[in-house]
Amino acid sequence: MGSFKAWVQAARLRTLPLSLSGIIVGTALAVHQGYFNTTLFVLALLTTIGFQVTSNFANDYGDGVKGTDNEDRIGPARALQSGILSRKALKHGIVVSIVISMILALVLVYLAFGKENLKYILLFSILGVLSIWAAIRYTMGSNPYGYKGLGDVFVFLFFGLLGVLGSMFLYTKSVEWTTILPAVSIGLLCVGVLNLNNLRDIVSDKKHGKNTLIVKMGFKNGKRYHALLISLAFVGFLTFSFLEIGNMIYWFYLLAFVPIFLHLLKVMRTEEPILLDGELKKLALSTFLLSLLFYIAVKFFL
Repeated sequence: MGSFKAWVQAARLRTLPLSLSGIIVGTALAVHQGYFNTTLFVLALLTTIGFQVTSNFANDYGDGVKGTDNEDRIGPARALQSGILSRKALKHGIVVSIVISMILALVLVYLAFGKENLKYILLFSILGVLSIWAAIRYTMGSNPYGYKGLGDVFVFLFFGLLGVLGSMFLYTKSVEWTTILPAVSIGLLCVGVLNLNNLRDIVSDKKHGKNTLIVKMGFKNGKRYHALLISLAFVGFLTFSFLEIGNMIYWFYLLAFVPIFLHLLKVMRTEEPILLDGELKKLALSTFLLSLLFYIAVKFFL
């Protein structure tokens, strides 16, 4: 079944901070409305980690089987590509990860809503199944949506809208329209990380038939698209701040956009895809920093 180190590599732990950003922002929005529950917060984080690991296992398997992960690929070697895990072992890992993720999700929604809110339990159970489906079908199967340029849409929906608004709803059982703004912003930043990945891999993806949005629009337009994602994310948080947080001294979480805009400047000046590899970590960690600062501002200063 492979060594522990092999499974850690396949899990791609460096991707977890980005996936947790939506949960942290969603929880901060609930705190802003006067709601918080430590047990729900911990379970929401664990469930998200489970979904992300499932997605990483499935991505490793799908791209490995299709040959997209090969010697042309830029970035860390994948588990199946490098041979440290077999197809059979990785399949078993995906199944185990799905089971663990669904158990966590069911416990989470039951504790959040109780027997008296079965409709919410059913709704979030369906959303959990859809999340698993999205994680698997990104690169696996005969017709993966990641190979059709639809990855951006699913990342925006599941990491942004569902991640932020869904986690907030676990506490509040309601959605305020202004909370859509930070949800959209987090979704756009998560799409930005995927877009960077696709910008970096444009040559290899085009060669192996992975028609990402970047392959379809080209490298230069892909950088312009990246600038749009970052700019709109900033506008979303800025607008929410104007509407919901009066005193500008508490807007210090927007300082996280300083490294994000510096990153954007580097991207716009880069002409070789291979040089973008280091930028993924910068944007992912800056997004995580933004979520932490936003939570701190709401929890301790408002």
